Parts: sequence; structure tokens; C-alpha cells
Amino acid sequence: MLVTALEPRRKSMTAVYLDGEFAIQLDTMTLLENKIKVGREITDEQLHDLIKKSETSRAKEKALYLITYRDHSRKELENKIRRSYSSETAEEIADKMQELGLVNDEEYARKYADELLHKKHMSPKAIAYKLREKGIAPEIISLVTQDLDYDPLSEIREILERKYSAYATDEKVKRRAIAYLQRMGWNWSDIKSAINSD
Repeated sequence: MLVTALEPRRKSMTAVYLDGEFAIQLDTMTLLENKIKVGREITDEQLHDLIKKSETSRAKEKALYLITYRDHSRKELENKIRRSYSSETAEEIADKMQELGLVNDEEYARKYADELLHKKHMSPKAIAYKLREKGIAPEIISLVTQDLDYDPLSEIREILERKYSAYATDEKVKRRAIAYLQRMGWNWSDIKSAINSD
């Protein structure tokens, strides 16, 4: 197949024409690195190799953009890349980001758990559930939730004062508060102690 035209497109892509017809859009940098120019002959095998390299390059750019924007767990990053690229490429790039130290599940889990505890006042049980949703390994979840430094009564009181300030005088508000606290994973004995401590 003969490369008959290369036309720049948006987002650092180039339209590749083979034998006079549009064939595919590839990453411009991949084409430059592989010295693909008009007039060059390429085989099917070379084209498939270019497609793979282009996809890997684009997926890497996406991963870097995502982790620059905010921290991600390895699994979360892989899932987001998979929306635009093959499962194989998504897995490869997520592994690469982990190898480079740009993705660290334990570090991510500790930050996320701390945020859920101190900003949303979730119980360790609810935090463990949220970490599982992010694809964090059970052994990391166990380690992180064991290391949380908190007082259940003060966390529960914080929720009561912030969201349900009328709980002491209004039975309806009190019931809603109890239901919410149970959904947040707090156990009944701690909820009861916090409510009755006033």
C-alpha cells in the first residue's frame, strides 16, 4: 500500500490516505517517529503496528491528563481509558502509570478514606465499601481502614449538628438522622450514645 496523502486533523491527529483513499486517522507523533511520509510503501503488518502504537500513545496522553486533573486508583484509571481504547491498551497503560509511580493505590486509598471520614463523616465500614467501588484491593482496604484515626461519637455528633440540628426536639428529624447515620455505616450503639449524650 502506498501512502498517497497525510492531512493534519484536530487533536494532534493525521488522516492517512493509502492508494488514493482515506484509510485511517493516526496520532501525528506516531507517524513522525515511524518516518511515515507521502510516497512510502507500507504493509498490512506495518499498518496494524502503527494503529497499535497510535492507540497506545493516545491512551497514555489521556491517562496523563486524567491523573494531572486528580488522583485515580489503578482500576479507576483503567476503566476510564477503556471507554475510548481497547481493554488490552487500557490495562497496559494503567500498569505503566503504576510502574512510574504516577498511580499508587495505597496512597490514593489513604487520601480518599481520610476525605470520606473527615469531610463526609463516613464510618470505616462505608469507607471500605467506597474503596471497593474504586477497585482497591481488599488487603489495602483493610490496612487503610485499620489506620483511620477517629472518634465515632464526635463524627456522629458532627453529622447531627450539621445536618439534623433539630434532632433533639423533633422526633421526625431524629428518625431521619438515625436512618442516615445507619446508611453511613455507623453502628447502632454509637448512634444511640451520640444522640443520648446531650
